[in-house]
Amino acid sequence: MDDVMEDSQDIALETPAEDVFIAPSIDKSRILAGQSYSHFSPIPKYLADDISTECVLGVDEAGRGPVLGPMVYALLYLPLSMHRSLLAETHHFDDSKVLTPTVRSTLMQTLCTPASDLYETCGWAARVMSARDISAGQLRAGGNYNLNAQAMDATIDLIKEIFTQGVNITEIYIDTIGSPAVYQKKLERIFPTVRIVVAKKADSLYPCVSAASVCAKVTRDAALDVCYESYVANEPTDNSEPTTAPEGWGSGYPSDVRCSTWLKRNMDPVFGWGSECRFSWSTAKELLEPNKAAGLKVDWPAEEDDDAMKVTDFFLATGASAERDEGELATWFGRRVTEEVF
Repeated sequence: MDDVMEDSQDIALETPAEDVFIAPSIDKSRILAGQSYSHFSPIPKYLADDISTECVLGVDEAGRGPVLGPMVYALLYLPLSMHRSLLAETHHFDDSKVLTPTVRSTLMQTLCTPASDLYETCGWAARVMSARDISAGQLRAGGNYNLNAQAMDATIDLIKEIFTQGVNITEIYIDTIGSPAVYQKKLERIFPTVRIVVAKKADSLYPCVSAASVCAKVTRDAALDVCYESYVANEPTDNSEPTTAPEGWGSGYPSDVRCSTWLKRNMDPVFGWGSECRFSWSTAKELLEPNKAAGLKVDWPAEEDDDAMKVTDFFLATGASAERDEGELATWFGRRVTEEVF
């Protein structure tokens, strides 16, 4: 499950800004612990004053394809009457993949700045899905909890919480996961009173989805930085060779040479990497294969206790045990009488 970046321009746009804005959705302790979590902004003042105001909501994700870092799902909602005028015309929101990292970071900072028009009228939320949990779902023994299913559940949980807060959502726009028609029908069964549109390239068509994509991307960028900084902080202080490179691990995509170089350079031959890595990705799997890189083959033999007995041992009797059972148990109710007695 590796997405391939088209060219160097795509990689540059996916690479976090040097001074990415640290949004309230960043929980450093949980990110470093490899935990997934959700963040919800306060209900904006404009809606708190009149909770019956009809609102539009958009959903998008960031970080579906990288081997490093979390995948983030985000939503943004605002009054329906301001949908295009505020987001598209005033602030020029667009698909986060076509906005520069600096522009994305600036827009997110404005959204989180009290007294700004975005802060007063827009609410947003983000679900940070850790690389560890993504991999655990895909590799679990009971069956593959695939990425589409994980993404669907994250989206539904985020939307449900906004309804729980009492926000009057009347329209929902979502960038598709798989087949738009199938996804839309499922959401319509869950939210039957709302107009729902699931479409390809929704982040370029609907401003609320564009804004949600910015929330998701900036949150992922900052989370990726938090993970990388933990390695920088643990650099050796002696003259030994550093494990991190000045250019970092880049966008986290397998096709980014900075990412692939970092993975090879920082791989533990037994345990691989930390919770920032998606072990279910083919890139990680291949590097851990013995004889392909520095991975080691590990055999985990099942230890047997000589004194331990199997359940079946209680139903089998051999040798001295059989003789003892014959004497003590088989004659408890007497012996069978044969014809020879008579």
